[in-house]
Amino acid sequence: MRRCVPSPKPLRILQLDAVKALLAARDDASGAMPLLPIACGGGGVPVVRKPDESFEGVEAVIDKDHCGALLAASLGADGFIILTDGGGIWENFGKPKAREMAEASCEYLQATKAGKAFPGSMGPKVEAAINFVKMSAAAGKPDAWAAIGDLRDAEGIVAGTEGTLIKDTCQDGVVWRAKK
Repeated sequence: MRRCVPSPKPLRILQLDAVKALLAARDDASGAMPLLPIACGGGGVPVVRKPDESFEGVEAVIDKDHCGALLAASLGADGFIILTDGGGIWENFGKPKAREMAEASCEYLQATKAGKAFPGSMGPKVEAAINFVKMSAAAGKPDAWAAIGDLRDAEGIVAGTEGTLIKDTCQDGVVWRAKK
């Protein structure tokens, strides 16, 4: 049986200091990072602060895309990648004249309401990517970027040959990926 519960956006990451400590850990001999912290899995556990300053769990599911964006921005990351099972951001997705965005500005994505037709899948991902770029710019990182693309294309997303790169600015607002 499935139940419907709210899916609020996260306000802050409570264990941010623990994640920072794990990321700062280095192996003394090699200097390599021996740990890869996994945080915000499934969006994290939603809690509210009680009057006595303790926390109490609530029936909700934190939006995982927004949780990841908030964590990445809070850590001061240069980039934030959302891996999907459906590729980057498309215009006319699933239609004969579909085309994928190679790069887009936050302003373009907001003006065209990119992802809004898919509120349960691509919509939150696009919104979270925009939020990361804007939070980062407000924190003094104007070159921060986000990317959305297929899980199988992670290497290509980092290289800029796959998926969609989202930046604060982009010439003409959008660059379309050449058809393969």
